[in-house]
Amino acid sequence: MKVRGWLIILTIIFMVGGLWQAGGATYIHAKAWLAQVLLENAWVDRLAGREGVDIKPWPWADTTPVARISVPHLGVDQIVLADASARTLAFGPVHLVGTALPGERGHSVLIGHRDTHFRFLKDLNAGDVVELQQADGSRTKFKVTGTEVFDARTARFSAGDDQRALTLVTCYPFNSTQTGKPHRYAVFMEAK
Repeated sequence: MKVRGWLIILTIIFMVGGLWQAGGATYIHAKAWLAQVLLENAWVDRLAGREGVDIKPWPWADTTPVARISVPHLGVDQIVLADASARTLAFGPVHLVGTALPGERGHSVLIGHRDTHFRFLKDLNAGDVVELQQADGSRTKFKVTGTEVFDARTARFSAGDDQRALTLVTCYPFNSTQTGKPHRYAVFMEAK
């Protein structure tokens, strides 16, 4: 085979590989977007308090919506899911079990991916306001008090005391292409 033939074969291989990678990245973002659309419908049902209505966002879901978080000045509006796990993190921000329920008295911790739902954390600054809506429709505004990078291997979160505190956590650094690193970025907030 001539050099030209090999170049054509290599070009096709690289093009297919590039399309495969681009398709995988697009799939992750499309799944995250579609999940929020389905979660919105489940959230509306939950707020309506419909008896007997299965509030799962899709029939095989192993989670339910527990809150809605919004940051109007950043255009953020997301449904928060119960029971943090790798599987539920693909669909939206999740509540960390063992911490207070979002909006309740105590310390609530929400976790999300840095490249999808919690990408906006890097844009939050001290003094910014985050609004959290609970399943009963009540709303609590939280004021950002600070941020911190920490090692997830040594971090412990608890339900806290009688104050309403909210912490949003994602992987760090934001622009990293590697997964499984131990550093996390946290945004700390207190109820206004």
